[in-house]
Amino acid sequence: MAQYKLEEKDSFTVLGIGTELKSDYTDYAGINKEKADFWSAVKQDGTLDNLKALATNDYIFAVNEAVNGKMMHYAGVMTEASLPEATRVIQFPKGEYLVVKGEGNTADELSNKLAGIAFGQVLPEAKNFAYVGGPNATVEMGQRDGLVFGEMWIPVVKK
Repeated sequence: MAQYKLEEKDSFTVLGIGTELKSDYTDYAGINKEKADFWSAVKQDGTLDNLKALATNDYIFAVNEAVNGKMMHYAGVMTEASLPEATRVIQFPKGEYLVVKGEGNTADELSNKLAGIAFGQVLPEAKNFAYVGGPNATVEMGQRDGLVFGEMWIPVVKK
């Protein structure tokens, strides 16, 4: 089984600018392309820089959340501030989180790798906890040795 840990986290808020993912939830290639195109756009148009200027730390959040039956994806930062162009204030609950650490050549690669480990290996094999919905996030924490490193945070409940 992949390396992971369960960690208690206080509630926190992520300010996000998002997009609706139109691909079927089982179409991983389509979803990954939509996410990559979205991230390319928010980096090029300055949106991500505007968010980072409000952040309380250096973390960049790639948040996935079902909202009103739609699959949403957000670029976000931890902050109490707001921006007029922000599309959602995402509340993460206090509680236990599945935390999977990793690294990749790019932020996209990191996110895809961590999601694959978390949803493809850890959660299906977990006996004592489960993901029951709510926002989850890949947290880009920095770079070292030419690689992007970070964690995936998924709220879980005990079975």
